Amino acid sequence: MKRARVAYAGAIHEAVPHGDALRLADGRVVDQDAVVWLAPFEVGTIIALGLNYADHAKELSFGAQEEPLVFLKGPGSVIGHRGQTRRPSDVKFMHYECELAVVIGKTARKVSRKDAMSHVAGYTVANDYAIRDYLENWYRPNLRVKNRDGGTVLGPWFVDAADIGDTVHLPLRTLVNGKVTQEGNTRDFVFEIPYLIEYLSAFMTLDAGDVILTGTPEGVLDVQPGDEVVCEIDGIGRLVNTIASDEVFGR
Repeated sequence: MKRARVAYAGAIHEAVPHGDALRLADGRVVDQDAVVWLAPFEVGTIIALGLNYADHAKELSFGAQEEPLVFLKGPGSVIGHRGQTRRPSDVKFMHYECELAVVIGKTARKVSRKDAMSHVAGYTVANDYAIRDYLENWYRPNLRVKNRDGGTVLGPWFVDAADIGDTVHLPLRTLVNGKVTQEGNTRDFVFEIPYLIEYLSAFMTLDAGDVILTGTPEGVLDVQPGDEVVCEIDGIGRLVNTIASDEVFGR
């Protein structure tokens, strides 16, 4: 089942697909352009993976990872489907990152790999932008690179884990202005989802609503104001975002 969260007529609603429209939880059917799309679930801690595809690590001139490169993101970084992400006027290279987002459904503490998938509630699409100008050394992606307001796009749908199954091998791609610029498959993770949940829950408690961004494959390119960036994951959804200039944000 696919579900979304939207703002409409002064309230927040759960919504499901209804043809080309949306059906709100109260039964009203509304056009998709009539709502503001939010993250499709109540977002808790955002746990992001760097270099979790070997081809992307190679693309950025990094070697194979011996353990996950993990960092946290704040709630202010999140926006929804069809939102705008600011590109600062002084940067030289800002790129998208199409990622499968894994949503935790129940508390996970010291969970074994074999039990890990029972703690997954579902999935959504993420586009986690990065500004390479600010990546100064191995110990960063730092705050300026990966915790920017509006730099993490989630949605449009939350898809139940049962609809995907325990083997999560999903093709994904990014399109910029209608042209495919990135393709990959989650079967190529360096660290699979059960490993990540075991690894993370060994030292931190994962709670319902926490989300793991699982990394991006090779093919990241610079994006400019006005570009439409679409991230697609088969079986999960099609996430649309637009790059905007400083002027749009009053900067």
